[in-house]
Amino acid sequence: MVETGMPPMAARVLVCLLTSDTGSHTAAELAHRLRVSPASISKAVGQLEPMGILTREREGPRRRERYIIHDDVWYHTWTASIRSMARWAGIARQGVGVLGSATPAGTRLDRASRFFQLLCQDMAEAAERRRLDVTVMERPE
Repeated sequence: MVETGMPPMAARVLVCLLTSDTGSHTAAELAHRLRVSPASISKAVGQLEPMGILTREREGPRRRERYIIHDDVWYHTWTASIRSMARWAGIARQGVGVLGSATPAGTRLDRASRFFQLLCQDMAEAAERRRLDVTVMERPE
């Protein structure tokens, strides 16, 4: 995971959650299992949560946070990537408006915008196909 660009502590937290039977732990449990400080867990969660990899829920009277990896985590992570690609397309499109489509930089940004738009479309179609495939596989016979 680190070789793909994920920060080391975020990778450790993700692996810990993925390999637990429940798919969830509190910050204290993660800190204990990984032998790190609660601050390290907090930072890792702060990196994973915006990517849609985990969610947090409050539990019990002490209102502890529990971090959860849901069964459909990869679908939600993929759709977060689609939103990111859409932002890139929009930013590049704005750049074309600023620089003009007849300029070399404007042409480059236009190509980037079209690339990211096509990538978004392809990714959305692939996500929907996989979601439907998984839904069919989960149906009882």
